[in-house]
Amino acid sequence: MGERMSRILSKDLTSGYKVMGFFDDKVESDAIVDATVLGTFEDVKNYLNTHKIDEMYVALHIDEIAVINKLTALCERYMVRIRYIPDFQQYTKTNRVEVSFYGNANIPVLMLRKEPLEISLNRFAKKLFDFCFSLFVIVFVFSWLFPILMLFIKLNSAGPIFFVQKRSGRDNHPFSCYKFRTMYVNNAANKVQASQNDARITRVGAFLRRTSIDELPQFFNVLLGNMSVVGPRPHMLSHTKQYSELINNYLVRHYAKPGITGWAQVNGYRGETKELADMESRVEHDIWYIENWSFLMDIRIILMTVLNIFKGEKNAF
Repeated sequence: MGERMSRILSKDLTSGYKVMGFFDDKVESDAIVDATVLGTFEDVKNYLNTHKIDEMYVALHIDEIAVINKLTALCERYMVRIRYIPDFQQYTKTNRVEVSFYGNANIPVLMLRKEPLEISLNRFAKKLFDFCFSLFVIVFVFSWLFPILMLFIKLNSAGPIFFVQKRSGRDNHPFSCYKFRTMYVNNAANKVQASQNDARITRVGAFLRRTSIDELPQFFNVLLGNMSVVGPRPHMLSHTKQYSELINNYLVRHYAKPGITGWAQVNGYRGETKELADMESRVEHDIWYIENWSFLMDIRIILMTVLNIFKGEKNAF
């Protein structure tokens, strides 16, 4: 960990850092690459007394608490700012963690991943945008398009206008997801994904799916609060159960509200998932979105979605 920090500090000379070297009691031969070993911990005091040092970085395991306390006291005495590099990998295999401080006592709490939407202001901004955007679409697009689509759907095949299906929402709570019906009424709709040249899809349905117009009723889901304009796409309950047993971090995608469109979809991971690797890539993109969310990213995804509708997508069927 100390070597990694040294490389980071030395990478950009304009940052003002000059790494003087390392102190360690347990240096093996060739253990530290491209670094100067200045001595053991017993030599730190003399070095601080004879050199002008601004900062010391301590990358020791918590088991070395006695040494850490001794180094802290030396830094305080010689007016050297001390920085501690915690070894998060004793808790988790990843270093991509978030530290929050709770209460007046500033108790540090380690979280596995950063979630910008756990910040109240971000969540409010996204919710306000969702409400305004979905209301705009319903009033100015859905209001005149719905009668036309209703007529074509009814003339093309018998059955309801809307297809309502239970899907997995935020925190894996099921909700009723609305779509325009694009298939003949069948018993496999809640179990089997649509595939290319699927015989269940009607002629009107093929057009609706190709242009993503079949998702238009989901703006009502957004108004109801169980979906967002942008987020991980909601899956059928049967698929959530299936893939959560095959992919370890699959359910992490449910930390956020599901969306009408998402980061995975605009990157080509939409439609049928023939191979497990396809779903793994979709989950990877969904988790990346959750960890890196920003308002501008949502706007970017919406614009990319609109562009893809006009450009056409090979997986839209």
